[in-house]
Amino acid sequence: MLGRTYDKEVCSAARALELVGERWSLLILRNAAFAGMTRFTDFQKSLDIAPNVLAARLEHFVAAGLMATSAEFAGHQTYHLTKKGLDFTPVIIALTEWGDRWAAPDGPPIVYEHEECGGRVRHELSCKKCEESLRSQDVAARKTAVMGRLQKRRAGRPNS
Repeated sequence: MLGRTYDKEVCSAARALELVGERWSLLILRNAAFAGMTRFTDFQKSLDIAPNVLAARLEHFVAAGLMATSAEFAGHQTYHLTKKGLDFTPVIIALTEWGDRWAAPDGPPIVYEHEECGGRVRHELSCKKCEESLRSQDVAARKTAVMGRLQKRRAGRPNS
């Protein structure tokens, strides 16, 4: 069985996968963000997910701070995305764009639109400094000082 953590990785993408990388997780977050779902039964019916799996995912999202609960009528809880959870929506849009291009031979099954004007929403790489739009091949990954400190800590050496 695959583990849930990437302990040997010093990588923010790996940490993010620990939070949202399990099966069904992205679809639950998608439905909360874009379909307005808040009730357990709505998630369960729309995804046809086993109740025990859904309960575990929702519990995990609450513990990780991606969702919060509130009481509803008859003692039922509702689940709402927190700021942390809402900040994940661009990832869903980016993944959907990739899927539309490479895994949807009949075309996009849904589109994300700007509520106000109806224009299509897309995820785009851009430079924070010059604000230029970038292609993937224009982006380089560089280690930071944080990487060095984390690698030393993991190796059991004190910070320098």
